[in-house]
Amino acid sequence: MTDKQRHILALCGGVGGAKLALGLSHMLAPGGLTIVANTGDDFEHLGFHISPDVDTVMYTLSGLANPATGWGRDGESWSFMESLRAFGGEDWFQLGDKDLATHVERTRRLRAGLPLSETTATLCKAVGIHHTVTPMTDGRVRTVIETPHGPLAFQHYFVRDKCEPVVTGFDIKGAATASPAPAFQRALDDPALSAIVLCPSNPFVSIDPILTLKGVREGLEKTDVPIIAVSPIVGGKAIKGPAAKMMAELGLAVTTRSIAQHYASFLNGIVIHDEDAAEEESLRSVCPHVLVTNTVMKSLEDKKRLATDVLDFAKKI
Repeated sequence: MTDKQRHILALCGGVGGAKLALGLSHMLAPGGLTIVANTGDDFEHLGFHISPDVDTVMYTLSGLANPATGWGRDGESWSFMESLRAFGGEDWFQLGDKDLATHVERTRRLRAGLPLSETTATLCKAVGIHHTVTPMTDGRVRTVIETPHGPLAFQHYFVRDKCEPVVTGFDIKGAATASPAPAFQRALDDPALSAIVLCPSNPFVSIDPILTLKGVREGLEKTDVPIIAVSPIVGGKAIKGPAAKMMAELGLAVTTRSIAQHYASFLNGIVIHDEDAAEEESLRSVCPHVLVTNTVMKSLEDKKRLATDVLDFAKKI
C-alpha cells in the first residue's frame, strides 16, 4: 500500500542510500518522492561522463542493479574492458558492456548541450522509473580527498587506491557556487513537502556535497519540515564503504552520536539500528527524536519495512 498524501525528499549517495530509496519508492506514489543523488563522485573517464551514484540509484529503482554488489548492471559482460586491457588502456575503473551504453548516451546528450538533470530524467524514464530521480546539481562539483601525501580525486581514492590512503579532510570543489538542480529546488520549495530523509550514505562524501550546494544547508536550517537521518553506522562499523575508516582517521568516534552531531544544525530525528540502542538516551542531547529499529537492508522486504518505519517516524515529529 502506498502513501498518496505526502511528498518526501530523499538525499542519497550510492549503494546504501539507494537501498532505502528503493524502499521509499515502493511506499510512495509517483509524484510523492524526489530522490537527489550525489554527483561529487562524478568524473570524466575514457572520454565519458560517469555518474556513479546517479547510476546506482537508477539501476536499483529499475531492478537492473547487480544484486551481489549493489552497483553496476545485473548479468553484465566485460568484453569492452578485456579489449581495453589488451591494448594497455586504463582499466582500474570497471565499465561493463551494458553499463557503457549509459555513459555513452549520457555523454552524447551532455555534449549536445542538455543539462545533466534533463539527461538523467530521460534515462530514468527509459528504464521504467516513475519517481523523480535527479542529480543534486547541473553544475560541476567534484569531491577531492585530502591525504598526507596530497589531494586525490574521489574515484582515484575510492576505486583505484581502494580507500587505502589516510584521509585528513575533504574539498568539495565547485559546490559553493553550484545551484541545486531544478527538481531538487522544486522539492525544497514544495508546500506539500512533508519530510526530508538523509539516507544511510557516507556523511562526508555522499551527503555533504549535496548540503554544500548554494543555499541548501541554510534552507534546511530554516525549514519547518522534519529532517531525519538514517545512520550508516551500525555497531561501530559502516555497513558499506569507508565511512567508519574516514571517521576514525578524522579523530571522530565511530558512533551514531557522531553522525547526529555532523547534522546537528538542522536534524530533527535520527534512525539507528537495534544494536546501537544503548546510545539512544545520549543521542537525545544532540537530536530530539530517536527511532531504534532494524536498519540493515538485505531483502526488498527489509527496504520496504525500514521505509515504512522512517515515514511513520516522520509523522510523529
